[in-house]
Amino acid sequence: MSEQQKRKLENQLMAVANVLRGRMNADEYKDYILGFIFYKYLSEKLHAHANHLLSTEDLNDKNYIHLNDEEYINEIRDDALEELGYFLKPNELYEALLNKGNNKQQDGDNFILDDLQTVLNSIEQSTSGTDSEDDFNALFQDIDLASVKLGKTPNDRNETIIAVLSKLGEINFMMDEVEADVLGDAYEFMISEFAAGAGKKAGEFYTPQQVSKILAKIVTTGKEKLKSVYDPTCGSGSLLLRVAKETNVTEFFGQERNPSTYNLARMNMLLHDVHYSRFDIKQDDTLDSPQHLNQQFDAVVANPPFSAKWKGKENPLFSNDERFEQYGRLAPSSKADFAFVQHMIHHLHDDGLMACVLPHGVLFRGAAEGEIRKYLIQELNFLDAVIGLPANIFYGTSIPTCIIVIKKNRNYKDPVLFIDASGDEHYIKEKTQNVLRAEDVNLIVDTYQNKTEIEKFSHLANIAEIKENDYNLNIPRYVDTFEEEEPIDLDIVSKDLKKVAEALEDTDKEIASFCQELNISTPF
Repeated sequence: MSEQQKRKLENQLMAVANVLRGRMNADEYKDYILGFIFYKYLSEKLHAHANHLLSTEDLNDKNYIHLNDEEYINEIRDDALEELGYFLKPNELYEALLNKGNNKQQDGDNFILDDLQTVLNSIEQSTSGTDSEDDFNALFQDIDLASVKLGKTPNDRNETIIAVLSKLGEINFMMDEVEADVLGDAYEFMISEFAAGAGKKAGEFYTPQQVSKILAKIVTTGKEKLKSVYDPTCGSGSLLLRVAKETNVTEFFGQERNPSTYNLARMNMLLHDVHYSRFDIKQDDTLDSPQHLNQQFDAVVANPPFSAKWKGKENPLFSNDERFEQYGRLAPSSKADFAFVQHMIHHLHDDGLMACVLPHGVLFRGAAEGEIRKYLIQELNFLDAVIGLPANIFYGTSIPTCIIVIKKNRNYKDPVLFIDASGDEHYIKEKTQNVLRAEDVNLIVDTYQNKTEIEKFSHLANIAEIKENDYNLNIPRYVDTFEEEEPIDLDIVSKDLKKVAEALEDTDKEIASFCQELNISTPF
């Protein structure tokens, strides 16, 4: 997609958002817009699939939207449930519903809210008892068509929804062009826009694309394909999909605690044409109720909630949990950062790579976290790299963050790479956020992949050096970014001060002269 096409798409999407902007905040209207984008996608995909099946039939009209033969419809239903995982009747298609909304019938009825609710329910119900049931269950539960924020009366709400569907209907997602992932780009753009307006809640579902790119490129280092990739706090699923842009991925696994964000993740997978049989996204608390027990993955990526609270010592079962027990200590209840790290290591294949974003505190905090860090480095030798990122690059928080890279099959002689990409020269400021540029991302990734030392940017530290620092991983201990100031010539400074003093003396004389002329006392 060209830059011109991309800008046009973004403008069209913002026109959709503007229908609801002012009625509710970004975190609320995202559920409607993303849900309707998904409905449009399902409809167009089913419509194209059905038309393809009808193309070989002896029919005068081979457009599925006009089909009223129940036998043909049932045959298409069976095929669609197997191939696509869901089904829509001809009168349930996006186009059919929009036609009713935009063209008043002879009786003057263009009310579609009830029809729309029936259609959304029908999509979910069509999968009942099939292999795709879990992937479609309750996908549209966050779309509240009765919300007074859409309008005070049912008719007001109906007009609002018709306006949203009409604006979306103007967008050509070019689904017949394999190389043009317009729909995926649209979804990602809207998620990023909602994140920008959602404040602290944005961190629940979105990782900035440039950070996602770093994580994805790191875990795919030297990999032409991955059998599996896993994100234990997957949010909207964008980080998992980012990995697939770097290499071929067979299966995607994830878990998300927030029900609404869990819905976004499943929609996002399907919108990016990931077949329902190729992803397994679960909804529950990852630390309390892990849903992928006894499974290991080729790559693990994550942006866990920073310093979240967890049950820790309050749950006696955690002390004997195989994810945590070998470390001898549990992460503190007030900071679950290392609990997530331990969980991810447990699910990482012996030949896999893991990269996750964490707050800087994990690098140097003591007590239990210090013990876990020491065991991870000294006994397991799993730490492969520590990358410091600029502050204020995540929505909802301005704290500095880092990326921890874990690799299980390291040699004990292998050094640990430290990268300091937090300096002003490694990002730009856009509005209220700091943003990594493409060249900043490339420098970080190239430095990691080539394991190179760059003055004031990266350093390879052996285990002995880390031990000398008592397993404190604070990056300035390893990467010296100190800039010496140029020496000051005191003779020049003295001469400059003398000139200033002479100028002041002349000014005082001039002021005294003016005061004498005005017959007033001088101010000094």
